[in-house]
This record gives sequence, structure tokens and C-alpha cells, in this order.
Amino acid sequence: MPIEINLEEVLEKRGMKSVELAEKIGITTANLSILKTGKAKAIRFSTLEAICEALDCQPGDIIVYKKSPN
Repeated sequence: MPIEINLEEVLEKRGMKSVELAEKIGITTANLSILKTGKAKAIRFSTLEAICEALDCQPGDIIVYKKSPN
């Protein structure tokens, strides 16, 4: 899939654990794990906003489009 999730990298840069982020934004660690591994089919804007606020980042820091080689 050409959409990649860089949440793990952003968490590491901020020195934050997944459990802490999940608590801050009000989702389960299981749902955060699904998002981090790129297995999520969608993300709510409200969740994305909460993640960006908690990590002091932009959506583009977390979600990246990588064009597939043809």
C-alpha cells in the first residue's frame, strides 16, 4: 500500500510510549497498535487531530504517501 504510517518513529522522537499516547488521546492500546502497524483501513480526523496535538506534529509527519514504482 502506498500509504505508510510513521507513528512509531514520531513516538520515538518524542520519547513517548504507545500506552501513554493511547491514554492521552482516549483510545485503546489495541486500536493504536492497529494504526501503528498500518493495518487500519481508516482514521477519524478527530483521532488524527488528537495524535497531532499530543505529539506536537503535523499529519504529514505521521501519514506519508509513497508512490509505487511502475
